Amino acid sequence: MNHLVAGPPGHVIVHGLEGLGLRVVEHLVALGLEVVAVDDGARPGAVQAASALGATVVPHHDGAAAALGAAGLRDARAVVCLSSTDLGALETALLARRLRPELTVVAQIRNQAVARAVRADAGILVLDVATIASPAIVEAYLGERGHGLRIADEVVQVRTVAAPRDGLLRDLFGEVLVPLSVQRTDGTSDPVVCPGRDLEVHAGDAVSLLGPAATWDEVVPSTRTPVPPASARRSAGQPRGEHGPSGAVRRWGRAVARATDTRLRRALATLLGLGLTSIIVLMAGYREADGTRMTPLDALYFTAETIGTIGYGDFSFRAQPSWLRAYAVLLMLAGAVLAALVYALLTNLLVSQRLQESLGHGQVTDLRGHVIVVGLGSVGVRVVESVTATGVPVVVVETDETNRYLAQVRGLGAKVVLGDATLARTLELVNLDRARAVAVLTSDDLTNLEVALAVRDWLGERTDVPVALRLADRRLASTVRQAFGFTHVRSTDELAAPWFVGATLGLEVLGTFFAGDVPLLYARVQVTPGGGLDGARLDALTGRNRVLSVRHSGEHEVHRVVRRWTTLQADDEAFVVGPHDELLGLLRQDALPPARRPGAPTGP
Repeated sequence: MNHLVAGPPGHVIVHGLEGLGLRVVEHLVALGLEVVAVDDGARPGAVQAASALGATVVPHHDGAAAALGAAGLRDARAVVCLSSTDLGALETALLARRLRPELTVVAQIRNQAVARAVRADAGILVLDVATIASPAIVEAYLGERGHGLRIADEVVQVRTVAAPRDGLLRDLFGEVLVPLSVQRTDGTSDPVVCPGRDLEVHAGDAVSLLGPAATWDEVVPSTRTPVPPASARRSAGQPRGEHGPSGAVRRWGRAVARATDTRLRRALATLLGLGLTSIIVLMAGYREADGTRMTPLDALYFTAETIGTIGYGDFSFRAQPSWLRAYAVLLMLAGAVLAALVYALLTNLLVSQRLQESLGHGQVTDLRGHVIVVGLGSVGVRVVESVTATGVPVVVVETDETNRYLAQVRGLGAKVVLGDATLARTLELVNLDRARAVAVLTSDDLTNLEVALAVRDWLGERTDVPVALRLADRRLASTVRQAFGFTHVRSTDELAAPWFVGATLGLEVLGTFFAGDVPLLYARVQVTPGGGLDGARLDALTGRNRVLSVRHSGEHEVHRVVRRWTTLQADDEAFVVGPHDELLGLLRQDALPPARRPGAPTGP
């Protein structure tokens, strides 16, 4: 396993400053590292922001070789390739590897086939934002199952529950469940990240904890999200009085009206009118041999026989008056024509609906409990893969009929509807009322916000359909979360940047997830002999990190429950969770010998 070493300082070259690149620069500078950023055409604001952070920015005008030379490749400790295109990242990564074979090279490559080849043949660390971010987005539909993590050989879950009463975390949730964050009910204070078990919480506070599934069931008997009452499940645009049998009939009638065209409705109305007229005429004029009249049921039966031309001989116009026999001729002719017309229009409707659904234009009428994915980019297709793998049906909404991923998601079994998700008609087509969750994942932040607001407006008071919203800009994500109350806002840059920084510095990142609204990183740290963590007690570690378990050097068993007095030794493996900046700071601390640790005495 690689370690962050405290040898010659060197600098890190970051090639590409759009979005993710700027976040990587920010993290590296915060860790005290010298950064040289290569501008490959980023917007002016990004270049100015990188300079303001303290990075040195060099232009990329004469090709990758000249740019790397200007950035000081000869003395660099690592290169992070974050070009806006796979080709640009690939060119820079391969060139850096050829010029400095011993150098750590990390690249973002979205194409999976190219990524596998580069990883296997060139020895380059390849990461993909879509693969990193998709698990945190899929969390939104998991509900009570929580987010799963593998700690050594054990799978644990992260769930967020409401504190049942006032008290200490230790008293409410025991010693096994690990508290990760606490959000107060007033919503005015920032979340408490990785708190101690002696923190006092109040009834209703949102507490995110980690623990084995069996322990969850014992300590917290029910974490199921309560089903809102009928009044809360009423969608926007569905007025009061639409519940119960009569409301169901009215909703069914509107659904039929939406599903049929004007010609079919007119033909059906004419056929029904002819049938009602025939029932009245037969009840008034038809006489049996003994003089008895037809009952309404007999008249309905005989009318259906006549229009369908399938008489069974139990009724006949033979002995009836001439005017009634003449009426029977008109009834048979008109009824046969109208019935044939209705059959033809109905067949055309059914065939057209199936054809439209197969082409992505039709209404997904047969799905319940499905996940709606809006936007089919690299992140969207990863989410579709993850959700379909669990057996949950997926409906994709996409505006581009030539999208390269359409065939792939159809092959996974997902249904595709081509349309604008900001329009009410499109939301109706995808059965939003019966969806399990919605993930809005286009590459444009403004479009994502517009779609999310349209979805919330359609759902009205319903709170049982989580909406996961992708926003690249972390500041915008925080603002949207606070201003509009969305609880599953995910910044892809915020999720992915720590992975690239960790890979650059030698940290083995295992996962990124959200504890409530707090993004956390989960990683494995191997204690460097003679480093800052060698001989350190857990209660002496700085920051808001939480050590979940420790595997001591030479032992196979992982100690799942650790205490604050547990001492780390050289080559121990510590499984740690915490905010990315704190976790990367812990790695930095491990690289420094005890005499150089922050706060350590410097001698006489």
